[in-house]
Amino acid sequence: MSAWRHYSVVVLFISAGLILSGRVVWLAVTEKDFLQQQGDARSVREETIPALRGVIHDRHGEPLAVSTPVFAAWTDPSKARFAAHDIARLAEVLDLPPADLASRTVPSTREFVYLKRRIDWQTAQRVKQLKMDHIYLQPEYRRYYPAGEVAAHLVGVTDVDDKGIEGSEKAYDTRLKGTAGGKVVLKDLLGNTVRDLEYRSAPVYGQDLTLSIDLRLQFVAYRELKSAVSSHGAQSGSLIMADVGTGEILALVNQPSYNPNDIRNHLSGMRNRAITDPCEPGSTVKPFTALAAMESGRYRADTQIDTDPGYFRVGRKLIQDPVNRGTLSLAGAVQKSSQVAFAKVALDLPERAVFDVLQRAGAADVPGLGLPGEATGFMDDSQLRYPIVRTSLAYGYGLSVTPMQLAQGYLTLGNMGRKVPLSIVKSNAIPSGERVFDARLVGEVLNMMELVTHEGGTAPGAAVAGYRVAGKTGTARIVGPDGYDDERHVAWFAGLVPVSDPRLVMVVLVNEPTAGLSGGGAVAAPIFNRVAERSMRLLGVAPDAHG
Repeated sequence: MSAWRHYSVVVLFISAGLILSGRVVWLAVTEKDFLQQQGDARSVREETIPALRGVIHDRHGEPLAVSTPVFAAWTDPSKARFAAHDIARLAEVLDLPPADLASRTVPSTREFVYLKRRIDWQTAQRVKQLKMDHIYLQPEYRRYYPAGEVAAHLVGVTDVDDKGIEGSEKAYDTRLKGTAGGKVVLKDLLGNTVRDLEYRSAPVYGQDLTLSIDLRLQFVAYRELKSAVSSHGAQSGSLIMADVGTGEILALVNQPSYNPNDIRNHLSGMRNRAITDPCEPGSTVKPFTALAAMESGRYRADTQIDTDPGYFRVGRKLIQDPVNRGTLSLAGAVQKSSQVAFAKVALDLPERAVFDVLQRAGAADVPGLGLPGEATGFMDDSQLRYPIVRTSLAYGYGLSVTPMQLAQGYLTLGNMGRKVPLSIVKSNAIPSGERVFDARLVGEVLNMMELVTHEGGTAPGAAVAGYRVAGKTGTARIVGPDGYDDERHVAWFAGLVPVSDPRLVMVVLVNEPTAGLSGGGAVAAPIFNRVAERSMRLLGVAPDAHG
């Protein structure tokens, strides 16, 4: 009896084995494609190979934005089940609130959830040491900005997905970002990669970008502007420095600024005020009015203008100087910044004369740098038939420009009437530009502007030892709820150095200084002086002042 049972069991097992083997063979022959598809669906995955973003350099090759390898921690909530103590351990390593991490890992039908992005290498190693199932690390890149807040507004910043959202990072995102690659990998049941099966495409790295700025000059400008905004109790400030010959921007700084390596709680400082905030330029417009006067043929530098008794009424508007300056030459009117003199000049010129000069100089142009948020200001010719509109325009009211637009206008003066576009990208070619003014007349205007920085002018504080400086101050009242506010001002200084062969044009704006001084000559001109003096030495520009 026992032998019969033994053989029965043996026959049963052999029969079962034959049936299973036959089934396997049959499935392998008839259902091969289906089984292969199902197996691949559970173990074969396509993965993205991130592309390295291009490096941003300054004009001398100093890195301003570089990509560093980091990791993203993620999980699959459809498979993962974490105990409370595992959540606590992982939260400590990732520096996340346990409750927040627990809410992200609640079991669900979702197959992919980020736990934390941009994890450094050391933290990634600590995550691996936890040896928790269904916690994965995905390689990616994040941007690092060596210059920090010093160059933040021009360089910009990327978001968590490495996409440019501000500054040059946004303007040149397509060029910088490159194209991600892809590969097919085999994974085990826990989601770990066993091996690479196939490379679909290699990542194409982004192209590098060389900006026009000189990081040395950028640092000098940033330090001086930050110090001045703080000491004058100002709301904000901007400074733009450009190479006269090429139009390349060598420095662009704003206050307040922000740290692009950690933008949390710095959103208010991200606005690039040099290109986004137009305001009335005040007396910085007067050199253009003087140029319009000379173009008319009615005025020369020594033409006399009677400003007595120090005020002048146009309709219901009283235009006045701080003191009665008597009779001034046109050059003296620029030096002393006489409102009365320029109001009388404006009324003696054709209606469009000053407007057309400003337009040709580029002060009303869209900068065209490609930076996000570029504003165009306001300049309208529809009301020029009214005397008060023409007189206001002649001394910088009734229009608005950004510091960048004013820099474009002064760049045209620095090029002796040749209009050259501004640029934030380094160029190896010198632009030909467009002739918009007679060089001789512009040269005479620059000589008038040089008087501004001499003793008796409105900005002796802008003078740079050893160098001839031409410039113009501007102090514009800010419009409040009840019209122009006599207590709130914008202080400007725009200038060129050295006059004999202009190398740099610089525009400085300080918004709402509150520590006593408010004029462009007292607030903005000294910033120009300190930045220009240091810049001349760094650039190796020979002095041109004699005696």
